[in-house]
Amino acid sequence: MQLVIVESPAKAKTIEKYLGKDYKVLASYGHVRDLPPKDGSVRPDEDFAMDWEVYADKRNRDQVKAIADAAKKADRLILATDPDREGEAISWHVMDLLKKRKALPADVERVTFNAITKAAVTGAMEKPRALDQDLIDAYLARRALDYLFGFTLSPVLWRKLPGAKSAGRVQSVALRLIVEREREIEAFVPQEYWSVVAHMQHDGTAFDARMVMFDGKKLDRLSIGDEGTAKAAQKAVEEGRFTVEDVETKPLKRNPAPPFTTSTLQQEAARKLGFSASHTMRCAQSLYEAGAITYMRTDGVQMDGSAISAARKAISDRYSGHYLPEKPCIYQTKAKNAQEAHEAIRPTDFGSDRAASGDEAKLYDLIFKRAMASQMAAANLERTTVTMRDGTGRHELRATGQVVKFPGFLAVYEEGRDQKSEDDDDGLLPMMRQGDVPHKNGVDATQHFTQPPPRFSEASLVKRLEELGIGRPSTYASTIQTLRDRDYVRMEKNRFFAEESGRLLTAFLERFFERYVAYDFTAGMEDELDEVSGGREEWKALLEGFWRDFKPKTDEVMERKPSEVTEVLDEYLSDYLFPPRGDGKDPRTCPLCEQEGREGGRLALRGGRYGAFVACANYPECKFTRRFAQPGGDGDSGEEDGILGKHPETGEEIHRKTGRFGPYIQMGEGKEAKRASIPKDLPDFDLEWAIKLLELPRIVGQHPETGKDIEANIGRYGPYLRHDGKYAKLAGTRDVFETGMNAAVALLAEAANRKGGTRAKAEPIKTLGTHPTSGGEIKVMPGRYGPYVTDGTTNATIPKDVKPEDVTEAQAVELIDARAAKGTTKKKAAKKKAPAKKKAPAKKKAPAKKAKADE
Repeated sequence: MQLVIVESPAKAKTIEKYLGKDYKVLASYGHVRDLPPKDGSVRPDEDFAMDWEVYADKRNRDQVKAIADAAKKADRLILATDPDREGEAISWHVMDLLKKRKALPADVERVTFNAITKAAVTGAMEKPRALDQDLIDAYLARRALDYLFGFTLSPVLWRKLPGAKSAGRVQSVALRLIVEREREIEAFVPQEYWSVVAHMQHDGTAFDARMVMFDGKKLDRLSIGDEGTAKAAQKAVEEGRFTVEDVETKPLKRNPAPPFTTSTLQQEAARKLGFSASHTMRCAQSLYEAGAITYMRTDGVQMDGSAISAARKAISDRYSGHYLPEKPCIYQTKAKNAQEAHEAIRPTDFGSDRAASGDEAKLYDLIFKRAMASQMAAANLERTTVTMRDGTGRHELRATGQVVKFPGFLAVYEEGRDQKSEDDDDGLLPMMRQGDVPHKNGVDATQHFTQPPPRFSEASLVKRLEELGIGRPSTYASTIQTLRDRDYVRMEKNRFFAEESGRLLTAFLERFFERYVAYDFTAGMEDELDEVSGGREEWKALLEGFWRDFKPKTDEVMERKPSEVTEVLDEYLSDYLFPPRGDGKDPRTCPLCEQEGREGGRLALRGGRYGAFVACANYPECKFTRRFAQPGGDGDSGEEDGILGKHPETGEEIHRKTGRFGPYIQMGEGKEAKRASIPKDLPDFDLEWAIKLLELPRIVGQHPETGKDIEANIGRYGPYLRHDGKYAKLAGTRDVFETGMNAAVALLAEAANRKGGTRAKAEPIKTLGTHPTSGGEIKVMPGRYGPYVTDGTTNATIPKDVKPEDVTEAQAVELIDARAAKGTTKKKAAKKKAPAKKKAPAKKKAPAKKAKADE
């Protein structure tokens, strides 16, 4: 028997179909083991010895055992994992693990293929090779490097920067990019400018012309900077008679973009489909494993010769000969640090432009069109510029337009852009000649302000990381997801916003570990790792050079007192923490001390048990605090801890405070104090709301059937109604105070009906298609214990690291089939193990007293 190891069940299923009965194909479920997440897994003092541990989940352990059992019976082991550095590492892990278990066959070979098609797979089997030790060494270096960075730096963060979670080698630099963009936006001072545009018409065609010369002076975008000048210019255009002085026509040629690489696919999927980088890679993985596209982790932009021929044939079959260039288009990568020479991402079959369904189909369509367009003729365009002057010759208008003379590749695909310029003008112009006098329909003078640089989208962040040579395209999705999972950034309208915790971490790293978050240093590390993968540098020498400088630096920072660290950060973040006040006073002045007339009330950054906060120098006399970079603190409404006011009836002071679980209010002290959390859905929170919260629960009234009170209150799981031991949820905090009797009775009745068995079925999160075996409709559903997928017969839990919205049809089928198979196996095992049933002996009738006691 010949045993073939791949990474995923879907890939195994496809390959087994191509190879036949002589081969047994098993999936390793990715990496079978990793460095244990604890100190000592990499030991620099022992020549960078590394400990590996099999992943603890039962599925992985069972699969490792299945591979080992099969390997003991196999004559030949074929490692057919992905054709990149990670794939080489997975093969190495499997081989090393089998060697330690004494289950490694004598004949071990490595095969790689760029696409999961019958020709590619069977062709690869005829050209086996040994494992590439250089790629394995590069993997070991990268894994050890990231481990040493994270596990050495994180304890420093925990002790010197309370509330910080962790820092990674690449993620910290990506975070710095986002934070620096935020600083640029905050420091940006908008500049006023005006545009004067005439709305004109000629031969029935309307067009716009922009003023480019006023009173004999050439204008650029910012030349008109005030309303007075703009109105004077507008009047000059309105009163002038503008004649066409010059018509200039220039031919333009646009060449197609190359086929997709990993990063350009992530960028374009974000622009055109709104996909996150991680979702794009999941869809691409499914397409690859289904044999629809070539390998999706690549820096290469070239296509295989046979693929180019297939693409050219598809073009000639679908379009006229003008769309097919005489010679094939050849591309070269421009990306810094481009590595393994794989093909670009392309369809495996140019004869079909349809594959999969749902999001996979959308992504496939993008890949297919981009690859086909890359081999099509250039687009021919014509750009026309019309210049018009008034009778004085001192005022000038200009209109530009563009027309496509021959679409070429544009007939199939046009690359997206992150941002359009306001000067873009792709409109058509009427035919005009020198001496023509177009009719003016009106003139507008419009005020504008210069805009700050835009916040990063996933597409633009990936593009910037690639330009800087930081990280690898295959890791961008996980890097970005880590930043989001740790709450260092948030997404709003598909743009990254830096959270306070992200700003604080970046400030700490910039002040104390500046070299290690420098863009050129991180890019330089990538260069060195590439040298290792190319066999030009020894991997342990790379680690030695890094560790020699990094370890002493962490030791130095660890010796600093937390107060010293906070003092440095207070100064570094001063402009952000204490922006200028409108009244011109010192922005560090404590508002509570100022209100109560105390001297010396100056604010500064402090560190506490739960993280950083701003406090007054007059503590403990002044207890003013303002949270910063703490859980629940990011994006805060700006409310500060302190006294909200006094209760109108008792005269007691009501304090706003911040605790471990967020902001709350308190009235009184000690055991008698009343407290209430401040709900997040009250942006206008004030003293009036505080009084209402402290007076809860609210009695809505007496139930018309029972005469018992109906209470409205806020509990651990949100706002609710309670009556006679039964509950009903309320939509929001305001409903606690506004819900009337009729609505309360109806809500309680609906809740009782749901519990009584007439509960409405939950709406599916997503409907994916039809299961290929059962024929049932596949749905992603919300569940009491978490989201799951179902075909109406089998329910399968969705893994915690996968968002239910991102589940694909292929993933759902795989989960359902795995769950169904597991259920069948359990039933067979139970049937096999269960002893034959023996007839139970007749029981003696128990005494009545004993029976009652048992009841």
